Amino acid sequence: MVVPLSLVFAMTLRILPLPHELFVLNPDWTALFLIYWTIAIPDRVGVGTAWLTGLFVDTLTGRMLGQHALAYSVIAYVSLRLYRRLRLYPLPQQSLWILLLLLISQFLILWTQNIKNMNVLNWAYWLPSFTGALAWPAVLMTLRRIRRHFSIF
Repeated sequence: MVVPLSLVFAMTLRILPLPHELFVLNPDWTALFLIYWTIAIPDRVGVGTAWLTGLFVDTLTGRMLGQHALAYSVIAYVSLRLYRRLRLYPLPQQSLWILLLLLISQFLILWTQNIKNMNVLNWAYWLPSFTGALAWPAVLMTLRRIRRHFSIF
C-alpha cells in the first residue's frame, strides 16, 4: 500500500499550482518515484506499474493518452535492466543515470507530442530533467527511509 500512496503523492506534486518560474523547474516526481521503486523492489514494481501510472498521469495532466505511459514504461524497463548496477553506484553517478533516464522520458513525450504537431520546444523544456537529477538524492533518502520503516523488501 505504501508504493501506490507514494505514487499518488508524486502525482500530486506534479500538478501543484506553482508560479510559472517555479513550474518550469518542477521535476517529474512521478518518474523519480517510479525509478526508485523499480530499483528498490524490482520484483514488485515494473513496466506494468509504470504503464498504469503513466495512464493516470496522462489523464491527470490532460495529455494525449499514452504519452507518459510510454515514457514511464521505457524508463522502468531500463531501470529494471540496470537496477543491480544503479544500486552500487555512488550518489553522484546515480544522479547522472537519473538525468539520462529523465531526458529519455522527456524525449519520448516530446516525440509523441510531435505526432500531434504540438511542437513547442525551448531550452526550458529540458530543465525538469536537471532539477530531477538534483532532487534524486533527497528522493532516494526519503523513500529509502519510508521503505525501511514499513519493512518493504
